[in-house]
Amino acid sequence: MVPENLPMGILFFSQTAVGILGNWSILLPYVASVFTRKSLMPKDRILRHLTLANSLAIISRVIPHIMVQLGLQYLLDDLLCKLTLYSNRVCRGISLHCTCLLSCFQAITISPSNSRWMKLKYSVSKYMVQSCSLSWLVHLLLNSKTAVEVIGSGTNKNFTKKIKLGYCSTFVSGNTVTVLYLFLLCFTDGLCLGLMVWASVFMVSTLHRHKSQLQHIHSAQYSLRVSPEDRATKTILILVCTFVLSYSMSFILVIYTVVFDNPRLWIVSIFTFLDMCFPTFCPFILVPNNKSAPKNHFPCCRRR
Repeated sequence: MVPENLPMGILFFSQTAVGILGNWSILLPYVASVFTRKSLMPKDRILRHLTLANSLAIISRVIPHIMVQLGLQYLLDDLLCKLTLYSNRVCRGISLHCTCLLSCFQAITISPSNSRWMKLKYSVSKYMVQSCSLSWLVHLLLNSKTAVEVIGSGTNKNFTKKIKLGYCSTFVSGNTVTVLYLFLLCFTDGLCLGLMVWASVFMVSTLHRHKSQLQHIHSAQYSLRVSPEDRATKTILILVCTFVLSYSMSFILVIYTVVFDNPRLWIVSIFTFLDMCFPTFCPFILVPNNKSAPKNHFPCCRRR
């Protein structure tokens, strides 16, 4: 192991430990609710998929980087590279989809009672929860091409365009199928990001209008208190902003690996660390305001 890689290896290990413990502290009570047959709210069902995707994303993305920092990159053969990168792409898509659903669901929740969205709240929330389960199958199929094109860094084959990803590589063929595939990936990501932006703008405007109305009816006998809906909305807004920043780091990393033939490992590692900040810190954003979650049956994970 190179001594210069030790700090980055410790950093990745710490990120993995914090992220896994944080996500499992939310996920395990949901798993326990399956055995206790306790019904979950639609938002909690979405969170169950989100925390599971975050946990798998951290493991599949950070563990290979830890192996590289420890000098064990020779263990990353074709099969392990395909498995880790494919799993990360699938979980990243699930995380994007669930975050989009959370923001849209919260936007519908705080919409005025006389709006058409409130009238459709039950049916829309039902389809949202069902789409979480369906999205796993969709992203498994959508990212199947990724598993085919990924190879280990030690593979000596000639390709038209070979992109190094730090510990693995991928080859790109400039045919029509590849162009359509990239367009489909960009379209699905852009659609989810667009819906998140729309929901965020809607929630901000609704909160501002609600606050203005409260200020008009405010009297000395009553004090303004933050409602659970407002608190949850602010949490979702923070979550969306964190995801957009993390997604931006991932986009910059993709551009960097495509433009430069031999990307520096330390630059790839830094952007990977920043990219993984969303699944790592997501549970710590959600836990303080997740009052509807099932009671934690694991004493080590309970909040004091």
